Amino acid sequence: MSHAEEQNPLPDLQMDSAELEKLRHRYVELIGFVPTRIEARTDLLARLDPEFLSMQEAIRNHAMYPACFDTKTAQLMLFGMLLALLSDAAHLHARAAHRAGATWEELSAVVNLAFLFRGLPAANLGAQIIQDIISNPG
Repeated sequence: MSHAEEQNPLPDLQMDSAELEKLRHRYVELIGFVPTRIEARTDLLARLDPEFLSMQEAIRNHAMYPACFDTKTAQLMLFGMLLALLSDAAHLHARAAHRAGATWEELSAVVNLAFLFRGLPAANLGAQIIQDIISNPG
């Protein structure tokens, strides 16, 4: 194995870099940045399986923006679903909901709904997420 292969064992990008940036820009528009895990997934698949990355993103885009819901409503629902699962991704969708116009009252109401079925862990996580968004609006 050459020194270059040891430094970067992955192949070069197999997806056009402009297409990859366009794909990642959707996350910037929604959340304000590209989350680390998404950066890793898109980088890996853009090198190893760009066709699958395109399929994943097409399905995600279709599901994330249903015609019957506005972005704020869809993001509030996703925030609640992920909060009930105690998923760390809940903070991304809370931030996206807020960027789409959700108020602190609406975000808090979603936390209260999650509390009904997940209890204090969801309420604590939800409050922490809201406080974090207030402290770091970025």
